[in-house]
Amino acid sequence: MKTVILVRHAKAGQGAFGMLDFDRTLEERGKRDAVFMGQKIREQNIFPDLILSSPAKRAKKTAKLVADELGYPKAQIQFDRKIYDSNAAYLYALLRAQGDQHERVMVFGHNPDLSILADMLLAEKPEEGVNLPTAGVCCMVFPIDQWEMLEENQGRAVFFDYPKHHDE
Repeated sequence: MKTVILVRHAKAGQGAFGMLDFDRTLEERGKRDAVFMGQKIREQNIFPDLILSSPAKRAKKTAKLVADELGYPKAQIQFDRKIYDSNAAYLYALLRAQGDQHERVMVFGHNPDLSILADMLLAEKPEEGVNLPTAGVCCMVFPIDQWEMLEENQGRAVFFDYPKHHDE
């Protein structure tokens, strides 16, 4: 059994005029939401063997805050520029290329790529498709032993949550 945990970066600011999208940072709310979702993931006993992340500032900070909550060493987070620059097809190929020693892989990235990937992988999905909000988490399991066996429409969602789901 393999597990994929997709995490969209938390709420980021618009950035100053002329700032590159890559350099946008988390708002205070985004920092709180990242910590909160890290706690929710921990409560579900979901602990990744490997964390992959976009190196964009907002994704990187989200990954580090969640890693802290999960007791995952921040120095072991692997940053891949293509997670920022590419698309859902790249993310799918990236997962299929992972070493089989990893049972649970967590990916921090951006929309629309993460939502598209979740749609690709889930066997049962909402009629309108998956929409992963900021700091949203979609955890799915696959009945496979090797990552290269990962196929579309094969995953079963075991945890889907996001901060606004808990707002009153």
